[in-house]
Amino acid sequence: MLCYGTISAYAFWIYAFGPALALLRTELHFSYTMLGVYSALWSGGVAVAGLIFAPASRRLPRASLVWFSALGGVAGVSLFVAARSIPVTLLGAFAGGLAGTVLLSVSQAILSDRHGARRERALVEANAGAAACAVLTPVILGGLQATAVGWRAAMGLPAVALAWLYLRYRRVPLPAKAAARGTGRSRLPAACCYLAALVAAGIAVEFCVIYFGAELLAATGLSATAAATAMSAFYLGILIGRIGAAVLTRSTGRTVPLLWLSLVVTAAGFLLFWLAGAPVPAVAGLLVCGLGVANLYPLSLALTLAAAPDHGDAANARVQLLGGVLVVTAPYLLGSLADHLGLTAAFTVEPVLVAGSAVLLLAGLRAGQIHPGSSPARRR
Repeated sequence: MLCYGTISAYAFWIYAFGPALALLRTELHFSYTMLGVYSALWSGGVAVAGLIFAPASRRLPRASLVWFSALGGVAGVSLFVAARSIPVTLLGAFAGGLAGTVLLSVSQAILSDRHGARRERALVEANAGAAACAVLTPVILGGLQATAVGWRAAMGLPAVALAWLYLRYRRVPLPAKAAARGTGRSRLPAACCYLAALVAAGIAVEFCVIYFGAELLAATGLSATAAATAMSAFYLGILIGRIGAAVLTRSTGRTVPLLWLSLVVTAAGFLLFWLAGAPVPAVAGLLVCGLGVANLYPLSLALTLAAAPDHGDAANARVQLLGGVLVVTAPYLLGSLADHLGLTAAFTVEPVLVAGSAVLLLAGLRAGQIHPGSSPARRR
């Protein structure tokens, strides 16, 4: 419950960040270029978290990491929403990305150590809560903005949830670190490195759609408002996909087949969304794409952690570092290509990422000697 709650709190912040930026921009009157700086600083915080998480986890108890990172996340988001100057809100964005990602990483590590070979189910269930936040966050943010309370109150809801979790769980012992069984300093296995890159590629696939999906929908004839609203089909697909996977992963041996299926569904849904040229099939493709994208992250993360059972914190750090880099570079590349070639042609980045994900999955399975039809815990 603790880790499910902390992961959902972080998910609320990350999915609220984009809509909140649009609202902040109307108040502070900064440019679109500056809007990109905010996103880059948040993602930069994610990358820095990937660099510092492994050494921090060797020096600090799990409980300290959880509560210090939660406090740091609250402080960063508070700066972002409370300040009225661009430099301070930029600092808040960076701090929120850094501390929030440490909170996410340690929560995932605890779930992995607690559930062992059944970690894929726990990670899928935790990320189902994150998907629910993706669906509800824009509604809550917009709803509060329409009242005298304002959008900033919405950003404070995770802080309230984290405070309750602290009061409820601060004395509950957490699982011992899996890294304690080894040195914590040896190199990660090749399989873990391939699979960590797979996790990062899946994150990039998701955020390219999040950042530019509404623009492609608008090209089918929808108004800007209707296109933004229709993006909820993507989040709904993610939520449905994760709920379904939470049921399917109750039985062992399904992680790898489900991951292959997720890649196929992602590719099929994206192609329909990308090439439809009309609103209804494009939105349908977006829903299907969300169903596929839903489990790229939790299932590939489960494989990554299983590939390095004695170095879970280092594996988590590698995932966040690569994810932070790709979340900056992939959407930036897509946007740059769109300026030169048009948005439809620029979205070629997505099938390249999906194809690359398939190659990384195959390489990781072969390096770890995991049979394509087995669970991560069953090796040849």
